[in-house]
Amino acid sequence: MIESGRSRLRRSNGYGMLVRLSPVFLTVVIGSLAYATPPELAFSRLLPAAPALAASMWPVLPTVLLGTVCLLLMIGLSLVFPDLGTWWTCGGIIAVTVAAAYGSHVRLKRERTLFQVRLVADAAQQVVLRPLPRRFRNVEIESLYLAAAAEARIGGDFYEVVDTPYGVRLLIGDVRGKGLPAVGAAAAIVNAFREAAHGEASMADIARRLDASCARHNAAHPPEATMERFATALLVEIPHHGGHLTIVNCGHPPPLIHGLENVRVLEPSAPSPLLSLADLIGDQYRADAFSFAPGELLLLYTDGIVETRARDGAFFPLTAWMRRQPPTPPRDLLTALHRDLLRHSRGSLDDDIAALAVRLHTP
Repeated sequence: MIESGRSRLRRSNGYGMLVRLSPVFLTVVIGSLAYATPPELAFSRLLPAAPALAASMWPVLPTVLLGTVCLLLMIGLSLVFPDLGTWWTCGGIIAVTVAAAYGSHVRLKRERTLFQVRLVADAAQQVVLRPLPRRFRNVEIESLYLAAAAEARIGGDFYEVVDTPYGVRLLIGDVRGKGLPAVGAAAAIVNAFREAAHGEASMADIARRLDASCARHNAAHPPEATMERFATALLVEIPHHGGHLTIVNCGHPPPLIHGLENVRVLEPSAPSPLLSLADLIGDQYRADAFSFAPGELLLLYTDGIVETRARDGAFFPLTAWMRRQPPTPPRDLLTALHRDLLRHSRGSLDDDIAALAVRLHTP
């Protein structure tokens, strides 16, 4: 499941319809007040506000039609109250309606441009974050992605899953930064993983291939900031016969396993370098093995989840949240996680978020 940035709780269709009809309601209210109150209050002078409001949500023709209705309404009021200053108000209605029609035209043009940009973003998403099958042999997988950048579909977080002769191999990571520069680095890492996962027997060697790919991308596309662009990553191998996991953790938040009796945090025995930093601190990538039984649920995630803040500044308590969850399929777990992240942050997520939920079935 992939969502655009700054997700908020959705409005009902009925409420949205009321908002779209608000220029009509405004016209009726102003006309009623102008007719029911003394002429000295001159509520009729507020009629130009209706077409101005309509321009923010209506096409050009309905905006012009509403302005025409306001003009006719003003002429009708002048027959009842001759001293309303009709011609000045009519001139204001005509001027505002013309400006509102032009503003509506410009808005629609920008919306069409934004729609085309979104189509390009969707195409990029299909390359970087292609839809995952829900089942790889005996491994069930679901994904969640939320991009922080406004109007974006993708960001600096990434994931991938491939079925190889060595087992099902998973990647999840986070490029430093947001937006399009981070997307390019993420694409380089994901593409390198798709090739290396099939050709390298060792998970540590896959990590070295990803580091080299990230370093080459940075050399070809230097970051604008003074700091080096790097990425955290977590590589997981689930053998086809099951029973255990092999993990290489390159500075990434440790995954969680929801077992039958408790929740385990899979901390690495020793740190491995972040991607693109091996030349500086060495390429000593270390793999750790952990038990993983059928029926257990593995959660891989990026730091945007644990760094989601409430209004009081409290971070999202992922481990404690995981302990409260009943045994559930991967899809239901991510649906609940998405819902509770929105609730914790009051509907505003300020960082890219990615998660993979994995459950092992008996072969």
